[in-house]
Amino acid sequence: MRYVAAYLLAVLGGNESPTSKDLKKILDSVGIETDDERMNKVISELNGKNIEDVIAQGNGKLASMPAGGAVAVSAGG
Repeated sequence: MRYVAAYLLAVLGGNESPTSKDLKKILDSVGIETDDERMNKVISELNGKNIEDVIAQGNGKLASMPAGGAVAVSAGG
């Protein structure tokens, strides 16, 4: 999640195509160590995509998930 959050912060700051250097700068500023393999995976998956569309697709997937909260009530004897 840290790499996605950094990517979104970079995009929100006006950088439409953040690089690993950009994400590393953001994460280093708050003392978070980076894993280059994971960071590059996030960048490769999101690069060139419209972030608003990606978020909308994610919201649609979340809406289809069961919310839980159902409690089973046992019948008394």
